[in-house]
Amino acid sequence: MKKELIFLGPPACGKGTQTNKLSEYLGFPHIDTGSLLRAEIAKKTEDGKIAKSFIDKGQLVPVDLVGRIIGKRLSENDCQRGYVLDGYPRSLEQAEILEKINSDLDEEKADFKAIYFDIDTQILIDRIVNRQSCPKCGEIYNKKFKPSKIENICDKCNVELKTRADDTEEVAKARFDTYYRETAPLVEFYENKNVLYKINANGSIDEVWQRLLDIINK
Repeated sequence: MKKELIFLGPPACGKGTQTNKLSEYLGFPHIDTGSLLRAEIAKKTEDGKIAKSFIDKGQLVPVDLVGRIIGKRLSENDCQRGYVLDGYPRSLEQAEILEKINSDLDEEKADFKAIYFDIDTQILIDRIVNRQSCPKCGEIYNKKFKPSKIENICDKCNVELKTRADDTEEVAKARFDTYYRETAPLVEFYENKNVLYKINANGSIDEVWQRLLDIINK
């Protein structure tokens, strides 16, 4: 049976790491909206040109345009057995568009799951405010959870690690407030359809991975 997997979760919850891993494990494409939009813009497709016109003005790309780009991607051959969709939907309107896309594409009943990465906000704030990255190789560290061997120095490149200017507790709390406010209706939407699965996202990558596999194999 075709597996249609979408993922919900606040910033820094770890779903990006897990969805990439899951995509490789299942042999399904990993699709995220940001990368998809950038690809359309880079290829200079008609939809890409329209999306760029909004982005260049600092405006949100219209919901129907994003839906059209998502629908086109999900219709491709590599999505026949299933897909791992990250970062979409982000609103009830987008959830309804995705339902219509799946309904149009699916020839038979599919296994649809909305997986919500549930984690305490304070843990996420600790992850963000302690986050560091290497400006050369891009390796991510965390002063509290995954420190470099030499303080503030990349293990691989031996260069000084950087911290993003907006990785502050104040900014992080504002991001989470916005996320939970916008996502709460979406969680309820999928709960009412009995397709929402909550996963405890607090733990090591391997621990969360095992919990994810338990859900996928249900």
